Amino acid sequence: MTQAMTYGRYLDLDQLLAAQKPLSDRHDELLFIVIHQTKELWLKEIIHEIGLAKRLIASGDVEPAYKALARVSRIQTVMTLSWDILATMTPADYLSFRGELGSSSGFQSHQFRTLEYLLGLKDQSFLKFQAEGSEGLAMLKAALAAPSLYDVAIAQLPRHGLTVPDAALHRDFTQAYVASEAVEAAWLAVYRDPSRYWELYQLAEKLVDLDDALVTWRHKHVLTVERIIGGRPGTGGTDGVGYLAATLRRRAFPELWSLRTKL
Repeated sequence: MTQAMTYGRYLDLDQLLAAQKPLSDRHDELLFIVIHQTKELWLKEIIHEIGLAKRLIASGDVEPAYKALARVSRIQTVMTLSWDILATMTPADYLSFRGELGSSSGFQSHQFRTLEYLLGLKDQSFLKFQAEGSEGLAMLKAALAAPSLYDVAIAQLPRHGLTVPDAALHRDFTQAYVASEAVEAAWLAVYRDPSRYWELYQLAEKLVDLDDALVTWRHKHVLTVERIIGGRPGTGGTDGVGYLAATLRRRAFPELWSLRTKL
């Protein structure tokens, strides 16, 4: 006899709520686990939404992609706010169980690196943190080889009569995107005549929303880590706050920022 669907069965709550397994008896370790597992769930949804946006934009169906991109920026806001919850953990609280983390680190999150790749922030050095044959490595390699969200957005410019060099349209997508004066000029034309290029103008602003939210998330991450561990090295062997602070300079859509000076 088929069992009636219930809230717990639909959400698989038995498995979900059994996934938090603190390795110590310290009270705050559960919060640490829940915060990071929640972030991974939100990253899963973000990747899902950006995948849809990419397909829509690549097909020339730009306007319906706005909804997915707006949803991503809202999720990013929630993720950023979650740092405030983690910041209720004092240095003594964290140090009481930090040893249990070993060499594990958010630096190794394949979903976060996939998000960076999807946005165009490609760095092949992150592949080495995933085990050979793992789903994480397969996801990263697929995102690395494919055009990024920004690549498919740039490809829309010529469809509206704007000039984009072939090198920007047919490049090695495994490499990090390099800003182009010609691409900046094309976007600048969009911003100087938004009524004519309204679809592209709105797309560009949605992309800036994502970039803005990502940098805001990184900034709050830096402050939270500095508040909890100061200048100590990260558990994964990184420079800790120093490494995180350096990421604040990254921009996924560089021309959409630089053109503002020339308007």
